[in-house]
Amino acid sequence: MISDITDLKKKVFFEMLNLTGRVFILVEDSQDVIIGKRGFLPTEKEKGLILVFNSRMNFEWDDSGISAHLVFGSTPEKCFIPHHSIVSVFSPELSAQFSLSSQGKHKTDTKSEKCLIEKEASVNNVVRIDFNKSR
Repeated sequence: MISDITDLKKKVFFEMLNLTGRVFILVEDSQDVIIGKRGFLPTEKEKGLILVFNSRMNFEWDDSGISAHLVFGSTPEKCFIPHHSIVSVFSPELSAQFSLSSQGKHKTDTKSEKCLIEKEASVNNVVRIDFNKSR
């Protein structure tokens, strides 16, 4: 099931990227997310960090996650985002988003050596995005 969700995230990500030339992801803070020396700011640790990818960027989506050099202000940072830390994939141009209804934390079951998802149902983990433009 985890690999199916990862495949779906990847498919949605690349479909949106191909249609519009850019895609946004919401990343939750976790110990295996790397945002260069910058890291997560205090509010981002609580609410997540939105990252923008465009079709001209050099990034790699492999079996572990997304690796890229992203620029914050004028500072490039080496970043790695594991699949399980991607909470939402969205495109304002398409007025579309793919979001998980609850965030998952990985833990290892020592008996089966399989990765399980511990679901957290919390209203504070919901991010609402308004794609309507004011005119």
